[in-house]
Amino acid sequence: MCGILAILRSSVDPAELRRKALALSCKQRHRGPDWSGVCVQNYDTASGKVLNILAHERLAIVDPHNGAQPLYDESGNVALTVNGEIWNHRELREHLVPQKFATESDCEPIVYLYKKYGDEFVDRLDGIFAFCISDSTNNTFLAARDPIGVCSMYVGWGRDGSIWFASEMKALIEDCENYQEFPPGHYWSSKTNEFRRWYNPKWFDEHIPSTPLDLTVLRESLEKSVVKRLMTDVPYGVLLSGGLDSSLVASIVTRHAAKRTEDNEKSAAWWPRVHSYSIGLPNSPDLKAAKEVSEYLGTVHHSFHFTVQEGLDALSDVIYHLETYDVTTIRASTPMFFLSRKIKAMGVKMVLSGEGADEVFGGYLYFHKAPTPAKFHVETCHKIKALSKYDCLRANKSTAAWGVEAREPFLDREFLDVAMAIDPSEKMIRKSEGRIEKYILRKAFDTPENPYLPHHILYRQKEQFSDGVGYGWIDSLKAHAESLVSEEQMKNAAYRFPYNTPVSKEAYYYRTIFQKHFPSSAAAQTVPGGPSIACSTPAAIEWEAAWKNQADPSGRAIADVHTSTQ
Repeated sequence: MCGILAILRSSVDPAELRRKALALSCKQRHRGPDWSGVCVQNYDTASGKVLNILAHERLAIVDPHNGAQPLYDESGNVALTVNGEIWNHRELREHLVPQKFATESDCEPIVYLYKKYGDEFVDRLDGIFAFCISDSTNNTFLAARDPIGVCSMYVGWGRDGSIWFASEMKALIEDCENYQEFPPGHYWSSKTNEFRRWYNPKWFDEHIPSTPLDLTVLRESLEKSVVKRLMTDVPYGVLLSGGLDSSLVASIVTRHAAKRTEDNEKSAAWWPRVHSYSIGLPNSPDLKAAKEVSEYLGTVHHSFHFTVQEGLDALSDVIYHLETYDVTTIRASTPMFFLSRKIKAMGVKMVLSGEGADEVFGGYLYFHKAPTPAKFHVETCHKIKALSKYDCLRANKSTAAWGVEAREPFLDREFLDVAMAIDPSEKMIRKSEGRIEKYILRKAFDTPENPYLPHHILYRQKEQFSDGVGYGWIDSLKAHAESLVSEEQMKNAAYRFPYNTPVSKEAYYYRTIFQKHFPSSAAAQTVPGGPSIACSTPAAIEWEAAWKNQADPSGRAIADVHTSTQ
């Protein structure tokens, strides 16, 4: 992941603003330690001088030799700063013939798509991205974010009337009167000065689908999604928890690692050995399962441990990088933060991960309680829409903290079109019939003639990452917060934190750390409120009366469903 910063329509002195932009962009350098770039565009208007600045911190994965940013058109008038990967960039280049390109960067076609189609080109991109284009020919700009929000992005409004875009909130908090998350699947154009949703699949409006289940189509769609994400010119790996989702991704990767994605698997890959990575407390469920999967698949496996004390010591750093105080996100991000540091130390810049499968297929344990297929489907829609605030935020920022990029095949745009069109009655969990959570995903890859995984791994029950690294991790977090937060503080929590008031000592503790790093009310409001159990929407709370007063977001809170593996 790269780091982007755009300051547009500013009236601040150019020299001063350039110094400011460089300093603020530096706050995001952990996202892109390989190179830095800046573009300054000055305008004289009737109202005075106006300045646009685009800054970029690069993590070089595709065309590391020539893909430095900002990227420009041949005239130098259109400048682009982007954090992302465009999977269909080869097809886009062919579409733009006879345009000559200056680099092999997968992001350069964005510049020329904008020139050819204007603001409406974003829907042509198949990828993950957050970008800003500044066009000096008419002093206009365009910013956009990928469909689900895999790449993080914020928008802010400066005191001088400027508008700002950045990969992380920390680049905006000093100079913006207000700021918020840039909504996924939207673009912002200076021509309209408003957000417009460009991503409009049927499922997004909670249309109840009825497409019959085809296991072959489902399997082939996910396989295609994984292969897309092998686009790289640098060493890569796979995150392997030993659960269904990451294990399937790892299995597919091993089947395609020997050939190069960039030429449709016609030539040998640059990095054919597949390395897998896992982390946990000693004797954690995930470490045991990951080792078994890696041995089955033949990956070069790296298993790491962390201690509870190391996790507690890192909480302030984790919250600073995450820019959230959500309990579940912090619990799961801490081991991922550690693992990303280990991965970077081994010279790897990109990893594939399993985020998104639970949202798409209703894999969380509370989906056992879904009363109807329609309500099951609507809840999956709500979960996917919220990913940018939870699991995508965790995966993006935990890895980017150490200059590593995470790619999530289950959130591929084309795969979502397939998976979210399936009749939701096929996704319902019916234990009496042997249909456990994510049953159709498991069945799609249950191919005895050419098995992807051992049968018991393919049908292993869901463990939330924060549980799977070792149950002692969550229990220790609760105990630590219990020792630091008093009953008096909890009694008065609403006075100190009137927005999104914490309801547990653990939540209160994280909130105090967050406030030290990000003291403004605008920062607090970038974190969603609502139920803090293992489900995230008020609608799902209605499925089970016992959940109304449940403050523990662990998957183990669904006590009559979860089966302990420790």
